[in-house]
Amino acid sequence: MTERKVELVGVPMDLGGGLRGVDMGPSAFRYAGIAAGLERLGIDFEDLGNIAVPRPESRQARNPSARFLAEITRCCVRLRARVERILDRGSLPLVVGGDHSIACGTIAGLSSFHHQRGEAIGLIWFDAHADMNTPDTSPTGNVHGMPLAACLGYGADELVMLGDRAPMVDPERTVLIGIHDVDRKERDIIKRSGVKAFTMNSVDRLGMPRVIEEAIEIATKGTAGFHLSFDVDGCDPGFAPGVGTPVPGGVTMRESHLLMEQVAECGKLLGLELTEINPILDHANRTAELAVELALSALGKRTL
Repeated sequence: MTERKVELVGVPMDLGGGLRGVDMGPSAFRYAGIAAGLERLGIDFEDLGNIAVPRPESRQARNPSARFLAEITRCCVRLRARVERILDRGSLPLVVGGDHSIACGTIAGLSSFHHQRGEAIGLIWFDAHADMNTPDTSPTGNVHGMPLAACLGYGADELVMLGDRAPMVDPERTVLIGIHDVDRKERDIIKRSGVKAFTMNSVDRLGMPRVIEEAIEIATKGTAGFHLSFDVDGCDPGFAPGVGTPVPGGVTMRESHLLMEQVAECGKLLGLELTEINPILDHANRTAELAVELALSALGKRTL
């Protein structure tokens, strides 16, 4: 990992969820020391600043089934272009949100870049939630509950068609890890889609090492590598309280680091994304500090 330059893009998206505060996530992540941490690892690093995102109070949600869909789509179009430029320079994109709706833009960029080269990508989605709703199934209309479905070809055309190929990622190369809060109608989409879903029950029964091994095998089979989209709310709120939608019973701190360490060790990481950091709900920036440490683990930090 140290051979590739890392370029950070902040996406202060606060339109996709129901709680305010995640727009401050990129700032909290920077304040927690990502630049200094990467410097200590000897990794070439550049902070590209933030993608412009309108404030919710400056817009009216016109579609209750997919609130602020047009604004989120425009932001994701800009993010796709930024990610493609990073990849074209041979760097690794580190995208920090903001709510999880930003993943549509990140994955559109990665998928399109590799599709243009005749390659497919894999996807590991770490989250307490499946994010597999559509405007027809969502009980809230919050788009941050829809991005994985969109990347797999389900839901609003504005998001589904963001990349050069649809679906952006093949379901048989997609893995969910850590889900334990899934909406009723969402379950049917997960089962129909063909993605591999490791619930917290699976993590408890199989153990995180086996889950990670199987996830990486799925995400790298016939691909150029994989993107890791890491929603910090997949971690237990006991040590990650500052997240957009906290749910008790999540993955432990050590299990989270193990995932990141194994991702770094396999050498197939194409892009890294961390979302839903909410400083308003946090204590002394501890969740952003955890996110920085997890990112450093994914980018090569080791004890020895």
